[in-house]
Amino acid sequence: MGLIIIHMLTKSKAQTQKIAIRLAKNIIANRHEPSRMAVVIALIGDLGSGKTVFTQGFIRSLGIKTHAPSPTFLIYRKYKIFSDQRPTTNDQRQPKNEFKNVFHFDLYRIQKPKEIIDLDFKKIIKNPENIVLIEWPKAIMKYLPKDTICVEFEHGKRANERAVNVKCKYQKSKFKK
Repeated sequence: MGLIIIHMLTKSKAQTQKIAIRLAKNIIANRHEPSRMAVVIALIGDLGSGKTVFTQGFIRSLGIKTHAPSPTFLIYRKYKIFSDQRPTTNDQRQPKNEFKNVFHFDLYRIQKPKEIIDLDFKKIIKNPENIVLIEWPKAIMKYLPKDTICVEFEHGKRANERAVNVKCKYQKSKFKK
């Protein structure tokens, strides 16, 4: 299992969302073997650094048309990926999306891991039909799978600039820039 690190600089919300779309497509394309766990993505960065914007692009890329605000006060939101929403293609190189749910967690207000574990978090991350995006994952890092994808966000030198670093652990990954 290798570690892939991709560094990108974005200059707009649209560019940040394009990174999310590429990551979503690569996750679907690399899911050729049955998995026993959800795909977990930890989103790390300061306030306003692009975590929610990234998540909105990721969720939209899966065919979910609902607005996806940050669930700061709800802790998490669940989005169903219905079969008619799953991206399909006749292209043999792009497999059909087999995921059924996307969970968007915002743990900014979580102080102790127990607060999130009590919400069936372990059950959610063990379900291979789930994709789980987690903003502010610090409180629960030790509960995350070893192959968690980490996406780090930093403010750039200019107002709309963001540095985005994607760290993936995959076997035979084909993440494309």
